[in-house]
Amino acid sequence: MAVSSGSTIISEDMTEENVQKVVGFLKKVGVSASLTGQFTSKDFYSSIIRDLLSAHRVERGRVTCFFSVKPLVSNFYGSMHGGAVGAIAERMSIACARTMVAEDKELFLGEMSISYLSTAPENAEVIVDGSVVRSGRNLTVVATEFRVKKSGKLVYTTRATFYHMPSAKL
Repeated sequence: MAVSSGSTIISEDMTEENVQKVVGFLKKVGVSASLTGQFTSKDFYSSIIRDLLSAHRVERGRVTCFFSVKPLVSNFYGSMHGGAVGAIAERMSIACARTMVAEDKELFLGEMSISYLSTAPENAEVIVDGSVVRSGRNLTVVATEFRVKKSGKLVYTTRATFYHMPSAKL
């Protein structure tokens, strides 16, 4: 059985001390904080990522970029936020797929997996290297690696599967 505290449901087997610890942590990391107008605009997060990501090398089936881990994409612990990893991986994967898939084919992201192996610390430069693993008539698979530039340490890996959608003929 659970009890309700306002709109929050709390399990009866939780001690008050543990509930307060969890609530305190959530408040520290900004859960339920209000966003101001500039942060609610359409595709705001993509604008942040776009400004911090720069192309280094583009070739058929492979794209390499540099990314700066600035405080605005850092988490509570001073390392790259997982959402930023996902957003960059998606952009990189689309860019890689586009080097192989014709522009008249629409890409649909069907699946993405992310492995968080370590952390990229705040203010680090990260090398993001994406490559097409497989590309056929109906789908393309892209793998991406994130490495800290200074040490070469592998911190994140991703794999994305895109389905090719035929464009509508009107």
